Amino acid sequence: MTDIVLSKVYKRYAGGHEALADITLNIATGEMVFITGHSGAGKSTLLKLMAAIERPTSGSVIVNGQNIGALRAQGIPFLRRNFGLVFQDHKLLFDRSVFDNVMLPLDITGFDRREGAGRARAALDKVGLLHKEKARPITLSGGEQQRLCIARAIVHRPAILLADEPTGNLDADYAAGIGDLFRDFNQVGVTVVLATHDMQLAARLQPRLIEVRSGRVVS
Repeated sequence: MTDIVLSKVYKRYAGGHEALADITLNIATGEMVFITGHSGAGKSTLLKLMAAIERPTSGSVIVNGQNIGALRAQGIPFLRRNFGLVFQDHKLLFDRSVFDNVMLPLDITGFDRREGAGRARAALDKVGLLHKEKARPITLSGGEQQRLCIARAIVHRPAILLADEPTGNLDADYAAGIGDLFRDFNQVGVTVVLATHDMQLAARLQPRLIEVRSGRVVS
């Protein structure tokens, strides 16, 4: 089975900037893939296309059998229920507690509240934030906010985990721990796609590597 198929994908922004050019890529169900490349290479744009945050200018992006370019706005939340997403802008709810932020994906899908609370606390424990469950995200450091995002992304046990520089703000020990967490998820069949500069993490986890350079896949 294949979770993600990109065929001859181009992405141009207003003003003519071409972020991606002629991208053809297959990511199989249960694969672990690292997308590497220089800053501005197009890694983040590639993930945003897979997550239906952006749409291709031309070409097709098929995720779980759904054509992202043809998907209606009301279909996107249903598609995203299959995803865990970790992006640079975090999208944390600063008026709610750390615990409530992690509960959000479970609340959206109508998960049993008591069982959901157990899952949320287990996810917080895995990223070392259980002792801060009552805190507001604004009081957390950048690295802690990053770990909170990861807890929220994994709490509903998604089929596909997409993460943009997930270890970027973390010290070496936490980065290694998060890497182990991603590996554990991958070993139970979750498709894991990371955009990253972290070649130490790549050396530890031995994923399939896809290098992007100036908007094109080069290896």
